Amino acid sequence: MEDFLKAIANFGFPIVITAYLLFRMEAKLEKLAGAITDLAKVVAAIQSNSNVRIAPEDLKSG
Repeated sequence: MEDFLKAIANFGFPIVITAYLLFRMEAKLEKLAGAITDLAKVVAAIQSNSNVRIAPEDLKSG
């Protein structure tokens, strides 16, 4: 706790909180990226096993 207070004194509260949140979210972002990669592999496998093809334009939301 003392180190945390020293960091706030040296760098400022917003910078310390931002760094804390970025470090905390890093693992979650890595898991999300892995899930997206896995999903892309599943979609590719489904497409290769069927006659239905999904065009890249159909995947864009908007």
